Amino acid sequence: MTTPRPRISKAVIPAAGLGTRFLPATKATPKEMLPVVDQPAIQYVVEEATAAGLTDVLMITGRNKRPLEDHFDRNYELEDALRRKGDSERLSRVQQSTALATMHYVRQGDPRGLGHAVLCAAPHVGDQPFAVLLGDDLIDPRDPLLTTMIQVQAEHGGSVVALMEVDPEQIHLYGAASVDPVADGVLRVTGLVEKPDPADAPSNLAVIGRYVLDAGVFEVLGKTPPGRGGEIQLTDALQAMAGDSALGGPVHGVVFKGRRYDTGDRADYLRSIVRLACERPDLGPEFRSWLRHYVTEEMPHVG
Repeated sequence: MTTPRPRISKAVIPAAGLGTRFLPATKATPKEMLPVVDQPAIQYVVEEATAAGLTDVLMITGRNKRPLEDHFDRNYELEDALRRKGDSERLSRVQQSTALATMHYVRQGDPRGLGHAVLCAAPHVGDQPFAVLLGDDLIDPRDPLLTTMIQVQAEHGGSVVALMEVDPEQIHLYGAASVDPVADGVLRVTGLVEKPDPADAPSNLAVIGRYVLDAGVFEVLGKTPPGRGGEIQLTDALQAMAGDSALGGPVHGVVFKGRRYDTGDRADYLRSIVRLACERPDLGPEFRSWLRHYVTEEMPHVG
C-alpha cells in the first residue's frame, strides 16, 4: 500500500536582502515594502502562498525589516480611525493583510546567501516538504504556478523548481537547468548551474523564484560549502539532490509560461506597476487613457 505524501502547508519567504539596486529608497525601507500600485510587493507573495493552500508562512528577515512584521500585524489606531470615519473600503483593505495566514519570523543573522536563508527555516519546517517563494518574483494570480508545483511534488515526490525559458544571453542572471522530459510541462532536472556564462549554460531554462522542497534539503544545505559569490547557494544543494534520491531527490521542473513580474529590477519594477495598474478596474480605464496620450503625444517630445 502506497503511503500518501504529507500535505504541504508551510511557505518560507526569504526577505533578508539589502535591496541595494533600489538605493536610496531602501536605505530605511525594506525593498519588499516598496509599493506595486498601492500594495507592497511582499503582500502579493503572501497572497499567492495562501491561494495555494499554504496557511503557515515563515519570513526570513534581517536588520531594518521590522516594517514587514508591522504590515502583517494589526494596527488598532488606524483601524479605529477608519471605522469612525465610516471608511469601510479602506478598513477592509487594511485588515486584509492581517488575516491572510499565520505569520512567523526568524532573522538571518549573517547574509550568507539564499541557501543559508532557507536553512534558517529548518527548526520551523521540520521534516515536511515546504514551499519557498522569493519576494522579487510576483506571479500573476491567474497563473497558479505554485498550485501546479505542489501537485507535481505530490505525484513525483522529491523537490520541484519553477523553470522559465529566457534569452540565452540572459541566462547568466539565473540558475540554469539541464533536463530530461517526463510529461507535458514537467521535466526531470539532471543538473543545475548557478549563473553560468552563456557559452557554458546547459540550456536556456532558468530557475525562477518558486520552489517546493523536500525537507532533506536542510541536511544537504548544512554540508554545502560556499559557492558563487562566497554564498551558500540553494542551486548547489539542488544539484546534489538531483543526482541522489536518498538526499531528497529527485528534482523536477515545471516550465512556466504565464505572467511574471520581476520587482527586483528597477526597469521591470516600473513595468510591473504599469501592467498591474492598467488591469485594475478602479484605476485601469483612466490610467490607460492617460498612458495612450503620454506615449503618442507627450513622449515624442521628451528629451
